[in-house]
Amino acid sequence: MDFFFPEDNLDRATPEETRITSLSAEPYPDGRRLHVNIEMTPFQKRPHLEITLNNGDGDEIASVSVVEPLTWKIEFTMHIRGELKNPYSLDAKLFYPDGPSTETQTFTFDVTPPPPATETDSD
Repeated sequence: MDFFFPEDNLDRATPEETRITSLSAEPYPDGRRLHVNIEMTPFQKRPHLEITLNNGDGDEIASVSVVEPLTWKIEFTMHIRGELKNPYSLDAKLFYPDGPSTETQTFTFDVTPPPPATETDSD
């Protein structure tokens, strides 16, 4: 079942041509969450995505699997676990289980720790 509106008139890429066109992330002010944006070429067949978040030591601290997204623009939140260790890297790979896959896209960024809570913040 395809979920595309007929009036969009977009040229859709074959699985071999489908790619991630944009990968970005913006840490939330709390320093514990990450707003992720991924854009892909409009596709004929829905791909799969694997996204991993690694800390400055190269340890995987979060991951997301997206199976057959309905649209080529995706936004979601990931949680940053453990002690903050910059720089962070977000790796995204687009693939088809029975077909082609693309090179991993990487976005590197730093997370600023939130300011310490004051006594009036806890009241």
